[in-house]
Amino acid sequence: QVQLVESGGGVVQAGGSLRLSCAASGTTFSTYRMAWFRQAPGKEREFVASITSGGTSIYYADSVKGRFTISTDNAKNTVYLQMNSLKHEDTAVYYCAAGERILVVTNPNRYAYWGQGTQVTVSS
Repeated sequence: QVQLVESGGGVVQAGGSLRLSCAASGTTFSTYRMAWFRQAPGKEREFVASITSGGTSIYYADSVKGRFTISTDNAKNTVYLQMNSLKHEDTAVYYCAAGERILVVTNPNRYAYWGQGTQVTVSS
């Protein structure tokens, strides 16, 4: 059973930065594709970024390209999301997800494991 624990959320002013972390346990980290999704109040869960453990396959949502960076530390079984130039519209609960053999990386239904989420609030 894969367990994912997110951390690093908080309140930040527009233009600021945050780094989210997601620690994975109960699995061989290298076999999974990892991703970040987010969900704002009243909205559907939205794809943010995805990466393979080797870092060779990375995707970003258009809304975060150039501002967010996803990365992994395989020795720590951890995936990160560095968020820069934050905007008010980035406010959401951010979720870490993991799955195997995922063809459509933007589809949340393809990911079998989820963390509990961490709140990111960007004040304008």
